[in-house]
Amino acid sequence: MTLPATGLPERFAAYELGAAYDEMFTPEMRPRAHYQTLYESLLELPPEEMRRRQEAADLSFLNQGITFTVYGRDEGTERIFPFDLLPRIITHAEWDTVERGLTQRITALNLFLKDLYHHGKILSDGVVPRELIYTCKHFRRDMRGLQVRRDIYVSVAGIDLIRTPDGSFAVLEDNLRVPSGVSYMLVNRQVIMRVFPHLFRNYGVRPIDHYSQALLATLRALAPDNHPDPNIVVLTPGVYNSAYFEHAFLARQMGLELVEGRDLLLHDNVVYMRTTAGLKRVDVIYRRIDDDFVDPLAFRPDSMLGVAGLFNAYRAGNVALANAIGTGVADDKAMYAYVPKIIKYYLGEDAILQNVDTYLCGDDSQRAYVLANLDKMVVKPVGESGGYGMLIGPHSTRKQQEEFRHLISATPRNYIAQPTVQLSCAPCSVDGSVEPRHIDLRPYVLHSAERTTIVPGGLTRVALTKGSLVVNSSQGGGSKDTWVLFDPRDRIDGETSRRSFL
Repeated sequence: MTLPATGLPERFAAYELGAAYDEMFTPEMRPRAHYQTLYESLLELPPEEMRRRQEAADLSFLNQGITFTVYGRDEGTERIFPFDLLPRIITHAEWDTVERGLTQRITALNLFLKDLYHHGKILSDGVVPRELIYTCKHFRRDMRGLQVRRDIYVSVAGIDLIRTPDGSFAVLEDNLRVPSGVSYMLVNRQVIMRVFPHLFRNYGVRPIDHYSQALLATLRALAPDNHPDPNIVVLTPGVYNSAYFEHAFLARQMGLELVEGRDLLLHDNVVYMRTTAGLKRVDVIYRRIDDDFVDPLAFRPDSMLGVAGLFNAYRAGNVALANAIGTGVADDKAMYAYVPKIIKYYLGEDAILQNVDTYLCGDDSQRAYVLANLDKMVVKPVGESGGYGMLIGPHSTRKQQEEFRHLISATPRNYIAQPTVQLSCAPCSVDGSVEPRHIDLRPYVLHSAERTTIVPGGLTRVALTKGSLVVNSSQGGGSKDTWVLFDPRDRIDGETSRRSFL
């Protein structure tokens, strides 16, 4: 059941509240305090001007070559990354909870990976089932006993958050292998500062443009102590990868070389980069290639993307990789169900950010419940990303449900299920008017032995189709800028104090 936006101006005539938490409006259809200025600004903006600014934003994306590959679409695969004009706004107090929760989570997951690949105490104590680990395709036995630089397995993470109907944040998914999308977060900010310059300045939005330098500092922290000026490179699969724009963008922002596997070679277990001036040693590799393709001698022999012998150099401690090989075992979607226990085990704390209820199809009783309720559940393969291979029960056909029934029954370990969660809604620009669309949030976490850095914001992903819950860019979703507001105590006479930037 929806509530009509009675009494609202014509601009919001199509705005309806449903069961989901609405970012902009209270259940009484009053603008929330931190959205009031945006609400009033939209009332003053004619529909024609809204369309003009949307066109200007789209043109900016086109001119910068900001595209994303959408597979399986008849109209073509390479598309402009869809961008919604209206920012998603988060208060300082809300962000403080998110920041503490993400720091807690990434700390525990790193401790888990170190333990898993060394002593395995959490397995011996029965907190996590051994079978779950050893049947995970991302578990790398070759990593057992290997000393990872600074004991940091996950240097870069993208943690997907949602808001539950009561307004609290919860973790939907951990992305620990090769998290993507941060370049779109940065570009979204650049575009919206040009499209809404006065609104942005007046809102007191915390900056995010230091992300690239924070990432560089995180990578430098992986270098050997005796290398004060380490050579760091970004390893990309190449121009045909869906996220190639991001690889090039980040390399340029950090002032690093963007390399492909063919640009690197091994000699005496040391990695070198080919340059016009000869070979140059490589100390740290920020890899944007999955484990399987990193080294054809150690993993998939048919890989043309990696570097033959790289794993031996890594095992010898002559090069650091971000993220470490084998981190995928911690973002297996079946492992996700155990993260609150992992946090409690290593940190002695309850999880600050809760999980969504998750059913493991490898468990007989849980599988029976899932199969009996496929029309109500979201079913996901444990090792996939990007929204591929999912069943969204309420939006599925009987035929699709039967297909998943057979898939789950054939390989139950490969699937988990969750209740259909009503993602929160945020205002979006739709042909000059404002309508709600479902969203999630992917903040980016940088973790080193010295500190955990989370830039205030993240990539807010948008399900552009009305009523859809699929926000993944690879499935045709879009994004919007995320504004995290300064603590009001850090603002003096309308100006941001210097303390806020420290």
